[in-house]
Amino acid sequence: MDFIDTHCHLDFAELSNELDLHIRDAASVGITQFVVPGVTLAQSTSLLDFKARYPQCCIAFGLHPYFLASESDKAMDELWQLAQLHRDKLSAIGECGIDAKCDHLVRQQALFIKHIELANALALPLIVHHRQSHHLIAQAFKAVKPKYGGVIHAFSGSVQQAHYYIDMGFKLGIGGTITYPRAQKTHAVVKALPLTSFVLETDAPSMPVHGFQGQPNLPKRLLDIFEQFCLLRPETKADISAQLYSSSCALFSI
Repeated sequence: MDFIDTHCHLDFAELSNELDLHIRDAASVGITQFVVPGVTLAQSTSLLDFKARYPQCCIAFGLHPYFLASESDKAMDELWQLAQLHRDKLSAIGECGIDAKCDHLVRQQALFIKHIELANALALPLIVHHRQSHHLIAQAFKAVKPKYGGVIHAFSGSVQQAHYYIDMGFKLGIGGTITYPRAQKTHAVVKALPLTSFVLETDAPSMPVHGFQGQPNLPKRLLDIFEQFCLLRPETKADISAQLYSSSCALFSI
């Protein structure tokens, strides 16, 4: 079985000392490709060299809500120019979105809409971050409809919210949350929606799976997420892995 980790920050410092080992460990259990999102202008730019060194990684450019306070007002314009220049190296736009726990919600909303416009202009999917902000993301989608879908990263909403995103052409990114017994709402979504609705992700080094709290998450843990995902589905493991792989390839043009 082959797997793609559709959201992991392999370029982050927590993984850098042993990154080659982490990638080998992942490959040994069938995880051979990765999607590495952008979070700032500078880090998005650095992903070009990262991809050259690790060709098994797909990359995206984006401004994450967590880091907007440190970005200049010109950052989005520069990101737009950078993305146009390197369109052939990109698999998505993001990580972008709206986080109600972060400051500057009005600016977040405006920049998220610009990310949608950029993705539409370049015919790319979006990698969408959310936290207590589904209603605000829906407002942005109403202002500018995404034309090429994408993935709702770390989805933890309701079945109703899941159907909304699927109808908008998005996949739901399912990660380590489902390995926790308390994640009943996400379990219900995984059980209720068609298998074609999902992709799997680790968000390494964040979002540790159950049993590894307090440690940096690793890309090889995608297999733990897959095992838990399979417990929630009626299909065989072979059919599940094949569909998840196919969905991931189609979404990110892998």
